[in-house]
Amino acid sequence: MMNVFVQLWKSLYSPKDIARFRFQGIGKTIGYLFLLTLLSVLPTFYYASTSLAESIRTTSALLRNDLPPFSIENGELRSEAAEPIHIDQGGFTIVFDSTGKVTRREVERLPNAIALLKHEAVLVAGYQAQHYSYATFPDVTITDEDVRVFIASLQSLLPVLIPLFGLVLYVLACAGKFVSVCLLAFFGLMFAGMLDKKLRYRHTWIMSAYAITLSTVFFALMETVQTIVPYSTFIHWFVSLAVLFLAVKEVPASAQRNS
Repeated sequence: MMNVFVQLWKSLYSPKDIARFRFQGIGKTIGYLFLLTLLSVLPTFYYASTSLAESIRTTSALLRNDLPPFSIENGELRSEAAEPIHIDQGGFTIVFDSTGKVTRREVERLPNAIALLKHEAVLVAGYQAQHYSYATFPDVTITDEDVRVFIASLQSLLPVLIPLFGLVLYVLACAGKFVSVCLLAFFGLMFAGMLDKKLRYRHTWIMSAYAITLSTVFFALMETVQTIVPYSTFIHWFVSLAVLFLAVKEVPASAQRNS
């Protein structure tokens, strides 16, 4: 039986081998998908977790030394600062703006940042932005001292938060991969009909799991080198469909349906 890593390697370049994999068990294919998903999320997990840890450490230091006293009341950030404050710490940016001049879109263009804006806080890790509106707590007054205490608590919880984040990221990525493969398998049946290949859904499902390998590895490498690929969703589906089509084409025309 072929080693799973050998299958991964062959799936990068050989539609003929992908076609041969259609007879293997569903269990092994599911295991392959779990492995492929794990490899694909490792770069995202690394950069996001290191950015989170660095952002918390940097924010704690800046709150003590560089930012003016402030408070958040009635959904607004208030301070005596007349202009926005931008602080760059080796690739990580802190933005403090109680004037309303900085927009969330400006912050989202930064690779790694934390921003306290007029009406919301924005956390960016690896170009992935999260927004937290102050209006969520309309009757609560938050001061810079409260934020310092909260940041200190987060630092102490990092050994728990980072593995939890990794688990959630992996589970969501697995769900996305399985949905993609299920949808791709229907296209596989369409290709089989067009090419007069007698395949069942289980065969196209297994082939689809291997057909996404090339696209998945490519985007994992792009994430590793922190390169943004435009139209990534379109490219993923186009490449996966193309590989699946070529794999279906490699199935012998005389192949019979197997359960």
